[in-house]
Amino acid sequence: MGDSALIYQTKLLKTLNENFIHLRRIRNAFGELSKSYIFPVGIENFRELIDNIQHIAFADQVIYRFSKLQDAIGAKLFKAFLLAQGENVDKPFLDILHQLEKLNIVDVEEWFVLREIRNEIAHDYEDNEENAMNILNTIFETVDELEKILVTIQSLIGEPWSKNS
Repeated sequence: MGDSALIYQTKLLKTLNENFIHLRRIRNAFGELSKSYIFPVGIENFRELIDNIQHIAFADQVIYRFSKLQDAIGAKLFKAFLLAQGENVDKPFLDILHQLEKLNIVDVEEWFVLREIRNEIAHDYEDNEENAMNILNTIFETVDELEKILVTIQSLIGEPWSKNS
């Protein structure tokens, strides 16, 4: 393995690990919230959640980490994976997504849904309770898609990871 291949592989492993940390923190925060609430939460339970300083901190953690995870996968992990595979990444992002779709890593349409959720977080999260509740519930329902991307890449490169790492 040449120096550049080793560098790309090292960067990929570091990036993948960082993404799994975001995922683990999302899962842990949902775990804490699930001790008091059943997801998806309704508006009354959500109002109760945001009135509890510890619970809102966990909800904020979920929302923040989901946004970071979605960004990190799209901005870093996809390219790091392709570079480690010896692929050219000097092309439009949509072309990268299509290339990853051919490898069964991501569904392009689903990726844009995940990206839209991330954009809603950036613009609407603090605007009103219902939007915030919907974002939290949507994350609960879609975080498995991001985990699936991570696990697929992890399995393709042969690196072990567990939810406890």
